[in-house]
Parts: sequence; C-alpha cells; structure tokens
Amino acid sequence: MADLPARAEMERAYRRSDATYDGVFFLGVRTTGVFCRPSCGARKPLPRNVEYFATPKEALFAGYRPCKRCRPLSVPGKVPEWAGRLLEVIERDPSRRLTDSDLRTMHIDPAKARRFFNRSYGMTFQAYCRGRRLGKAFQEIRNGGDLDDVTLSHGYESHSGFREAFARTFGTSPGKAETAECIMVAWIESPLGPLVAGATDEHLVLLEFTDRRMLEAQVQSLRKHFDRPIVPGENSILKKLRQELKLYFAGELKKFTVPISFPGSQFQQDVWKGLLSIPYGSTLSYEGLAEKVHAPGAQRAVGHTNGLNRIAIVIPCHRVVNKNGDLGGYGGGLWRKKALLELERGERAFVFSD
Repeated sequence: MADLPARAEMERAYRRSDATYDGVFFLGVRTTGVFCRPSCGARKPLPRNVEYFATPKEALFAGYRPCKRCRPLSVPGKVPEWAGRLLEVIERDPSRRLTDSDLRTMHIDPAKARRFFNRSYGMTFQAYCRGRRLGKAFQEIRNGGDLDDVTLSHGYESHSGFREAFARTFGTSPGKAETAECIMVAWIESPLGPLVAGATDEHLVLLEFTDRRMLEAQVQSLRKHFDRPIVPGENSILKKLRQELKLYFAGELKKFTVPISFPGSQFQQDVWKGLLSIPYGSTLSYEGLAEKVHAPGAQRAVGHTNGLNRIAIVIPCHRVVNKNGDLGGYGGGLWRKKALLELERGERAFVFSD
C-alpha cells in the first residue's frame, strides 16, 4: 500500500472519473465484487464500500473480478481492433483508394475513422491515405524509382494528376524529390500503449502517446518549426528509434542515441536540455530543474515547458516530480509516469512486441 496515493486523493480521483490516475491505482467495490480503473464511468460506490490496490494482480488475488465496462486489465490507449484492421489494409496496398462505402463494408463507421486518425495522427483518414500513397512514392523516387512506374503503381491515372498531388504535398515536382524534405510519421506499439513518432531524414522530432490531448497541438507545432509536409512512412531514424525503444522497455538501454531536434524558445530549449541531463533512474523536482537552468523560482514556467515536450521518453520529462516526491503531472497520464520511473529503478521490465 506504500505505493498508493493518499486515500482522500484516490477518493477524489475516482469520484471525478479522473483518467490521469488510471494505472496509478485500482479500486475494488465490495458490494459488487468488481475492480475498476479510477476513470470508470459506472455509478460511483460509497467510499466505505471501496478498497484500493496498486496493481490489478493485487485486486484479483483479493477476490475481485475485472469490470467489463472499463476493462482494467487492458492497456489504456491501445489501438482499437477495427483501427488495427484498417491500418493493415492500408499497409498491404497503400495505392488502394478506400471510400466511405469500403469502410462500411468492413463494418467501420467513416466518422469514427476520421476522428481516430485526426486524434492519433493529426490528419483525417483520407489525408492519412493520401499521405501514405505519396510518402511511399516519395521514398521510391528518392531511391531511384522510375517516375512512370511510381505513378502507375500508386493508383494515379496520369502523370499530371500525380505531379499535382505530389507538388501540393511536398512543395516541389517529383523530379526534384531527391532534394525535397518531409517529416515521416509512424505508429509504434509499446507496452504502455501506442506511440506516434515523427522524424526527418536526420532527426527524431516527435514521440507522443497517441491518446494524449496535446498531440494535435504538437503536430501543429512541428509544422510551424520545420515548415515541411508530414506524411506517413518510415525512415532510418524511425527504425533506429524502434530498436532503442525495444531495448529501453526491456530495461537494457539507459541512454538513447537516436539523434533528436527540438526547436523552441531559448528558455524551452534550456529546460529540455536540462531534462536530458537528469540521469537514468533519478528524479529532479520542478524547483530543482528551474535552478538547474538558471531560472530559480520559475518552477511553474518549467512545468508548463515540460508539458510542451514533443519527444516523450527520449527527452525524459517523466523524471521531474514534485518537491515532496509526489509524481506531479504528466501529459501521457500519471500511470505511465509511474511505470516509466519503476522501469528505470529496476522494479519492472516490459515485453515490447512491435
């Protein structure tokens, strides 16, 4: 029980259905024999009928069964089954043009698909499909592919149609693709839920949990700072990131070597560099970080800048805690912050399946 927040804090969290506490604790309801996440939308039990657990295992061993509504045994943010199927269809044939009618045939609501892709990638479903087609064509041309072959193999009926779509996305003609630049984005499954990563040919520029509310704003920030099109795809930086994340979650990597770029104001860059200097397995208070970046008393500004970090985990904003040792805030959810700190203290390791 020592790992749990104060009882009054947990009671406030579950009565407000506060999703930021999901994974930090679980509550067992004595009157029903069910255990839930704090965010569960079921009717709230009376405090006297609740007991708290740090892990699902503890709740199961205490005789509680998992709630069918909030599914406390599943990883929050996990890609929905229908979205997984849809992504597989796109990857098998990026040139295929999927219509709303095609989605309904697959028993997928087109409106739901639009919302999901907008939230997870910062673009609509159709924009994702267009970007995937053009991103793949972009890579093939840069690798020496014949323009005629690329045009036809990616579903374009004419050179003019392909050139127009290509130029609209990349700001240049297909013939100049070797010198064109873009940000490739990819979905990466992790033990703590899916991540969306973005990289230029030289640097990692984005790594966020897909269910984070700030994701859309982070994507807009990328467009502002880099002035490059963002398209789905893969490159050597993203491949290196996948390898290093796998080692990190297994507890075998303590320092990332994937090159990163994080433009921002001077203060923002100072704070993010300060985060990079916090050793693996250690934590620092917001006050301590403010002093570290020569801005004593600016812990609020430091906390705000922490929340604007576009490269989670690699730039370890999860290592900053309250002065009294409490977790404090975390855009990806306090349960993830707790899990990452436990990983770095050697208290747990994960199986990475990507």
